[in-house]
Amino acid sequence: MLENRLSPTTRISEADYVPAITDQGRGWVVEVNGNVVAFSVGFNTDGNIWALFVDPDHEGKGYGRQLLAAVVAWLWSQGLKRLWLTTTPHTRAENFYLKAGWQPCGMSEKGEICFELLQP
Repeated sequence: MLENRLSPTTRISEADYVPAITDQGRGWVVEVNGNVVAFSVGFNTDGNIWALFVDPDHEGKGYGRQLLAAVVAWLWSQGLKRLWLTTTPHTRAENFYLKAGWQPCGMSEKGEICFELLQP
């Protein structure tokens, strides 16, 4: 199965992430021995989960589920009624979101699966 990973050549610049975690939303990290091994960012401007990634060496430890729970709880606390995200089809990420109760709601222009979660 394909993976939806940040590649070594993928760069998220300070110009990308500073507004993402200060103006548009908030971010969370998991640290192990002082190193960030997982992170997530959610936007309270539109309910988008912009990022959720776990270092491959730290997969299977529940970090992704913990981060998803944190960002979802925070977004609900912001008064949002619908959350959404996109991910590459046929990846473990797709299965992760399906198991977490997210519903497919179409395809993005980039060919990614769109998922949504409605407030219970």
